[in-house]
Amino acid sequence: VIVRYRKAGYLKRLSATPVRASEFLIAQVLSRLMLIMTVTVSVYASLEWLLGFPMEGSHWLLLLIAVLGAASMIALGLAVAARTTSEELANGLLNLVTWPMMMVSGVWFSIEGAPTPVQWLAQCLPLTHLLTAARDVMLDGAGLVDVAPHLFVLLMTACLCLVFGAYS
Repeated sequence: VIVRYRKAGYLKRLSATPVRASEFLIAQVLSRLMLIMTVTVSVYASLEWLLGFPMEGSHWLLLLIAVLGAASMIALGLAVAARTTSEELANGLLNLVTWPMMMVSGVWFSIEGAPTPVQWLAQCLPLTHLLTAARDVMLDGAGLVDVAPHLFVLLMTACLCLVFGAYS
């Protein structure tokens, strides 16, 4: 959407208004976050009700993890989109970022047996921290103190990506 706004000239028009780039990006993040969290909570609640799977930790903590994780992923996407000039390039760069992230973050398979450089790379990615925190809460009943380092990484990723996207 941001790339399309740039092509159509909407972003140049916004520069004549008192809206700063950071405010525009935060509004974009919040609108997407509301949509994602509505869908995520609906799917999670309906599946928990239908399947009755056990939840060892706090639902509120899991919601906080989901919000921070979604915000960091949205901010990462907006940072890429804010720096590109074509939709094709933005899509390619987002694929270049997301596919390796899914491969080494433990989405599909455990990275415990992976070489040390791959494990180090995984710790630099926000998806690893999102998955680890969510699994710790759901499966092990971890509390806020236990997942605080993961939440900090997700928060810092969101903030840094927003700052990167806002300042050109």
